[in-house]
Amino acid sequence: MASRSIVVVSGGLSQPSSTRILADRLTEATVADLAARGVDTVVEVVELRGLAHDVVDMTLTGYARPDLAAAQSALAGADGVIAVSPVYAASYAGLFKSFVDVLAADTLDGTPVLLGATGGTARHSLALDHALRPLFAYLHADVVPTSVFAATDDWADAGTDQVKPLPARIRRAAAELAQRVAAREPVTRTGLYDAVPSFEDLLGGS
Repeated sequence: MASRSIVVVSGGLSQPSSTRILADRLTEATVADLAARGVDTVVEVVELRGLAHDVVDMTLTGYARPDLAAAQSALAGADGVIAVSPVYAASYAGLFKSFVDVLAADTLDGTPVLLGATGGTARHSLALDHALRPLFAYLHADVVPTSVFAATDDWADAGTDQVKPLPARIRRAAAELAQRVAAREPVTRTGLYDAVPSFEDLLGGS
């Protein structure tokens, strides 16, 4: 089997988090679709809740602590990305945007990305198109056509959307991401800080 890496960015702030649940559902569907295409998948999850202090520190100092640096490197080397944010005040969460702000400009250049969002009511679903999609277009990501919004009622057994219920939307978006990931050559990128010399090198080995 060929192998690809999927990095999942979950911007949920609570535990448990509906944002993480949606991210997991999207991931499961993508992995299953890739497996059907003969592609093995390695998944890495980046929980922004645990990186909040590191993100603020880097915003102020320009220096990434090890956990944040590892997350940045994972994204830079991903074959595909699933990014999910809760919606606050009709847009993505502040922590989600702050994390994006500390990424290198070319981190997601050409990378297939599936976008998701969660909120209390379906009225917040427009945030995907007026906030999240433009943000990732600015980053030159290859955003798949179908994004997935999950309102509180979508988690009920029947859901409120009888035309395109949540499971159907998840499968469609996952298939679009899987198709793009499978069609690309696997990414081989060095780590974000691999080229940074050690202190020993800087001191001339003394």
